[in-house]
Order: sequence, then structure tokens, then C-alpha cells
Amino acid sequence: MTVELRVFTEPQQGASYDDLLAVARTAEDLGFGAFFRSDHYLTMGGDGLPGPSDAWTTLAGLARDTSTIRLGTMMSSATFRHPGVLAIQVANVDAMSGGRVELGIGAGWFTEEHTAYGIPFPDTRERFARFAEQLDVVTGLWSTPRGETYDFTGTHYRLADSPALPKPVQDGGYRGGPPILIGGKGRNQTPALTARYADEFNLPFVDEDFTATQFARVRAACEEIGRDPDDLTWSNALVLCVGRDEAELARRAEVIGRDVDELRLNGLAGTPPEVVDKIGRYAKLGAQRVYLQVLDLSDLEHLHLVAEEVMPHV
Repeated sequence: MTVELRVFTEPQQGASYDDLLAVARTAEDLGFGAFFRSDHYLTMGGDGLPGPSDAWTTLAGLARDTSTIRLGTMMSSATFRHPGVLAIQVANVDAMSGGRVELGIGAGWFTEEHTAYGIPFPDTRERFARFAEQLDVVTGLWSTPRGETYDFTGTHYRLADSPALPKPVQDGGYRGGPPILIGGKGRNQTPALTARYADEFNLPFVDEDFTATQFARVRAACEEIGRDPDDLTWSNALVLCVGRDEAELARRAEVIGRDVDELRLNGLAGTPPEVVDKIGRYAKLGAQRVYLQVLDLSDLEHLHLVAEEVMPHV
């Protein structure tokens, strides 16, 4: 079993830049594969103090304040930024990091954050249509040869005579540029868009049965357009709660407001051997990476425990 472990944070729940930097540097020092953060502007419980941070602004800072760890979003919402602006932002941060950026992108779903900050929130059909066009535009801008211009005419976005600059440092993605992650539970559009644009498919917070079902849908979508499904990287995201014993496990669960039994069922929770075993079960379904959703950003010892007693065994 070879599964890469990545750290995934939710700063909208309450985190300063320094909090995120401490986690990112710890993850880097301990050998985790990447530091990812959500792209949300509103807490989903609690006061969220000191308030939300912009994902790509934060990643720009981390690009300069870290050295080797990969950085990305899970997932940037297509409702937040025009695709031309997003392509520039990601390319800039990729350059600032020396080519360590990955773009996780989705259609957006959290109605209340749009209302709170005055961001238009169209219906599901339109959001997915915009999402599809954004993928086309972002990858089109990155892959346009230097010295040529890029044009795009869609229902929601139109670009004319774009110099398609700047170019990212990375050029190894399926469509050129940094790797693109797409994820989700949708039966049709999500697999189709993944097959067409993505380097990685991610499933957040689902059990093993659904993982098997959705991985099969995405594989079928790849085969339908003649793409080898093995071109994709396959991953899961699960909330993390590990303890050396039951007392430590219960303490960590209480801090994040979750029940131990529920976490064992729905997350990646338990003693290190339990967690290793569960990662192994996801690996047998095809998962090559697991994103560990770390909710208590002050508990850096949690990451040390995983690095010492889980990572060597996966």
C-alpha cells in the first residue's frame, strides 16, 4: 500500500494567517504531501474569529513562507472569480511557489456565504454551466502558446484577443499548467467534467461503498471519451481524529465537537492501527491520496502523531 497523506484545513471556521502558516510548515517538516485549504467566506458553525481569509491570497503568502510542500484549494468556487482572473491568480501563485500549486475547483454550493458577502448565486444548472466554461477558459489560457492569443465564446464568459498571460511555472497537467482537481458526488456532470479536464478526482467525506460506486462512474466517463482512467489520481478526503489511546481520542473529538463513534464510522478516526487499516481499505478501492481534514489547527501534535505512527505504514 502506497498512499500519500495530505493536510486539508478549513480556515473559515476560525484561523489567522499565522495559524495556517504554523500548520503548513509543520506539515512540510513532517513530510506530508501537500497543504490544502478550503475556499469559503463564512463559518459553518461558531463565531469564525478572526474572520474569513481569501484562499488565493493566503496561498500566495504560503508560497513564499514555505519551501517544498505543495499547495492547493479544495475547492475554489467557480462563483467567486471570473475565470480569466482565476487563471492569472493561480499562475502568479504557481510562480511564487516555484511550481508547487494545484487548483481544486468546483461549482460552489454554500448559499449563505454568497448572501453574506453579496456574491451572486445562480441556480444549480447555471452554476455547473459556469463551472464547465471556467474549466475551458482557465486551461485554454494556460495552454495557449506564447505569442498567440486566446478567444472564447460561451454562454457566460467571452474572451477576445487575450494574450493568455502569465503562464504558470508548471506545464504538466492533463490540459497544461498546474494539476486540476475536481470532486463530488454527482452522477453525470461531475464524472464527465473530471474525464475532460482533471488530473485528480477527489471524493470528500463518503464511505467505502460510495467511493467504489463513484470511482466506477468516473472511470466509465473517462473510457467513454477514450481517456485512460489510470491517467487520473484518485483521492478521498476524511476528517482526522487520531489518538494513541481512547482518552486522547475522546479529547480530540470533543475539541472539534464530534462524537468518537460517529467519527470512527464517518471519518478517519481511532488509534493509529485503526487509521492505517481504514486507509488500506480505501486504497484497495483505488485511492492513491487521502486528504486529512484537520479541524483543530492549534493541535500540531496531532500531525506529529500521524507522521510518526500512520504515515510509515501507508
